[in-house]
Amino acid sequence: MNSRDKDRTLALAGVFQAARLVQQLARHGQADSDALRSSINSILITDADSTDAVYGGVQGTALGLENLKEKLSGTNGAENLELARYVLAIIQLAGKLGKQGAVLNAIRQGIETIASQMAFFSAENNDKSIHPTLMAKLAELYTQTVSTLTPRIMVNGEHGYLSNPTIANSVRAALLAGIRSAFLWRQLGGSRWQLLFNRNRIVKTAEEILRAV
Repeated sequence: MNSRDKDRTLALAGVFQAARLVQQLARHGQADSDALRSSINSILITDADSTDAVYGGVQGTALGLENLKEKLSGTNGAENLELARYVLAIIQLAGKLGKQGAVLNAIRQGIETIASQMAFFSAENNDKSIHPTLMAKLAELYTQTVSTLTPRIMVNGEHGYLSNPTIANSVRAALLAGIRSAFLWRQLGGSRWQLLFNRNRIVKTAEEILRAV
């Protein structure tokens, strides 16, 4: 497996995973806990030695790899179409973000501040759950930065869930994780043309990665 292909596929899987988490939260009020933890934690990892390390290991993108493989293999359906819309919107915003230096710097500084503030809570948190304060801070950062760009990502789901502050925070934090992965994917040479013309290659790489998980 080409290492460059592997890194790009992992980052793209991070985008698909975030999109799926947003969908789960908005439609069902809950999401895959392991995947959510990996995606949220990836936001705070800004100086990793490898792409794997961003997600806490290859297994950290397992949900995204499965969804990526399913979608790019041509499986349709209402949920998959919605997932594709989220993925493309996240990638589009990440591309715009790369041209907005002030917003990008605000995100970087915000993440550094949040990571520093959360060090105290992490020491207190003995289980593997995501601290609600972290979700709230990341959601606020998303609102103050990414949400100022257009077009904004419109999330569909159950009103009862989306109006719940805790779930709404999780949705925004997951979207920020998706932006982080999309930005990384672009840094690794990813482009929307690859999604059109290199689907089989991406799917094959995803399958190879999943077999090794």
